[in-house]
Amino acid sequence: MYVAVKGGEKAIEKAHEFLAEVRRGDPFVPELSVEQIHQQLPFAVDRVMAEGSLYDPGLAALAIKQSAGDLIEAIFLLRAYRTTLPRLGVSLPIDTSRMALRRRISATFKDIPGGQILGPTFDYTHRLLDFSLAGPSGRKERGKVRTIVQPPALEGVPRVLDFLNREGLIEEDPPAGPEEVPDLTLGPLHIPASRDLRLQNLARGDEGFLLGLAYSTQRGFGYNHPFLGEIRMGEVPIEVQPEELGFPVEIGEIVVTECQMINQFKGSANQPPSFTRGYGLTFGCCERKSIAMALLDRALRSSELGEIPSAPAQDQEFVLMHSDNIQASGFVEHLKLPHYVDFQAELNLIRLLRQRPASEEGGKGKK
Repeated sequence: MYVAVKGGEKAIEKAHEFLAEVRRGDPFVPELSVEQIHQQLPFAVDRVMAEGSLYDPGLAALAIKQSAGDLIEAIFLLRAYRTTLPRLGVSLPIDTSRMALRRRISATFKDIPGGQILGPTFDYTHRLLDFSLAGPSGRKERGKVRTIVQPPALEGVPRVLDFLNREGLIEEDPPAGPEEVPDLTLGPLHIPASRDLRLQNLARGDEGFLLGLAYSTQRGFGYNHPFLGEIRMGEVPIEVQPEELGFPVEIGEIVVTECQMINQFKGSANQPPSFTRGYGLTFGCCERKSIAMALLDRALRSSELGEIPSAPAQDQEFVLMHSDNIQASGFVEHLKLPHYVDFQAELNLIRLLRQRPASEEGGKGKK
């Protein structure tokens, strides 16, 4: 048992008050609203939704505000809230070929139907601080309200990998089967895991951890030579099919980012040389994570393709059991909790072990 400390409850209450003061900051500075976070920090909101497994920009923005910008804490808050929600139904699989495209690029083919759509991206920005952003908002210009014209989204644009598919140069993408896909949020993860569970795990995984592992595959730890076939971001419709109706009904749209990676494959005894696939899909605009996810999806398929796993990124247990930042932070941060009794036991043991040799040597000298 831990030693009871008097006054602990009051100390915790004061710590919560102090945290609220830190979160609010200078009271003379206007308070940041949830809507401002939603509109002006979209990439942070999208990451929290993706790793929190809940698509709700408003709640994600609220979690970011409550956590004072600590995104892992915000993800924790969103996941905790998610567990309180009733499950009213299950949607049909989304069809990304119906995506209303806001961004779509390919690094493998220059001229593609529909063209390269740059959309919102940091790819061509100068990595220099823009001090004009430190001043007043630039929404008004010479007395006129500045409006941003959003180009119309493209729909029905074919996938780039379909070109390779027609020639039989890339493995076929297995169609979605009629069987029910297991839900990682309702049951524990077991190793080895099927690909659908692996993709669920990666979609919820910590972006930094996935990015580091994906980078390791490019540096030779589990050699993988990838080409970015296509990355697309936009709105996809969400449909449900009530039993009493017998046909699908669209209930809304969500923004997703999809990455399809092309990888070299020398072939095996059962398969001819061809390209293989790596796949990533996330909520919102999480491009860097979807690319890392696609690289790791391919790395984790090494055994399936007859390759010998030799690197951390090819080890299912290493990748899947350590990618969840909520589990990781819980286990690491629990070290802050009282361990007085455990440490005193270890301390007494070390003291005893250090005394024993001295007493033994003294006894030998007397003899």
